[in-house]
Amino acid sequence: MNNEPVRASGLLGLLVGVGYAVNLVAQDPQRAAARWLAQAPPVPEFRVAATREAWERQRLEVRAQLEALLGRLPARPAAPAVRILSREDCGDYLIEKFQFDNGAGATVPGYLIWPARVTERVPAILYCHWHGGEYDKGKIELFNAAHTPEQPGPVLAKRGYAVLAIDAYGFGERNGQGPGGPEEKGSAGELTASKFNLWLGRTLWGMILRDDLMALDYLASRPEVDPERIGVTGISMGATRTWWLLALDDRLRSGVAVACLTRYQQLIAQEGLRSHGIYYFVPGMLNHFDTEAVLSLIAPRPVLLMNGDQDAGSPVEGIRALEQRVRPVYALYGAEANFRSEVYPGVGHVYLPEMWQQTLAWLDRHLLHAERRP
Repeated sequence: MNNEPVRASGLLGLLVGVGYAVNLVAQDPQRAAARWLAQAPPVPEFRVAATREAWERQRLEVRAQLEALLGRLPARPAAPAVRILSREDCGDYLIEKFQFDNGAGATVPGYLIWPARVTERVPAILYCHWHGGEYDKGKIELFNAAHTPEQPGPVLAKRGYAVLAIDAYGFGERNGQGPGGPEEKGSAGELTASKFNLWLGRTLWGMILRDDLMALDYLASRPEVDPERIGVTGISMGATRTWWLLALDDRLRSGVAVACLTRYQQLIAQEGLRSHGIYYFVPGMLNHFDTEAVLSLIAPRPVLLMNGDQDAGSPVEGIRALEQRVRPVYALYGAEANFRSEVYPGVGHVYLPEMWQQTLAWLDRHLLHAERRP
């Protein structure tokens, strides 16, 4: 890792610090990424305050800027009006199906899974499903072992967690429920939802996160849940939702994000924008900072990030740059061990059994067996 001060100018110069932008231009000056990066406005270098006290003030400013970039999102109600549709006893766990009106024209369906016998307040997990173009799935991922080595919902419930998942915009029961009408499904519906929100001065990504935060509001309000022990996890789009939600809401005590950790400048340089759908992009973000600003807001809470070095949507050079920039924030709190990033060599966009075991161990340590906050 090159730790020398940045000397080149512009966005391309800022990339020199991670050791590949100059080579990119030198090897092929006609490559599209090289040309676009060379002419782009510079991304301000994210500089963390030198003391914890100063960082705490800066942190408030960074979060406010991040919220502003997500757009003019409708205010969330103090408590979502949730309707429980059904309850099912599965022996080792219970399933509630519910829905709530998000106050922005959409009904949000979800599942809440409980341990079979709840005698005291339990820790809880907000589970964020992936994308993968599987618009017909969404929250049902809780009961599948297609992307996780085991069925995440039942496994976590049997360990003692309440587990909640909702369908994100355009997924599961919400596929075909966008502003384009019932015949417009899948990626076409996702694109129309993005267009609609852009006209209103807000982002589809911001609206996805808003629904997640409403789900968190509901989860934290349940009397069976210990509000001091709520975590979040997911793979792929669910991973990105995980670290953004941790950045936006301090009620989330810990999280695990698998197979998506993208520093946006590196993604551009490697011509990898096609690796992410339209939902992923926040207008104007690189006028202020890159992903390290989002991750820094999580400190000092524990977060585990696991990725493969062959994942095109998460260039490994970007992951290393993020590690270098975020660890000093945790150091301000003396909490370096709470920031853990694992990169698996020769691995692509997958959730390995080893990763799953690490996820369970991390959540157990920081939620299931954690002491309540003072």
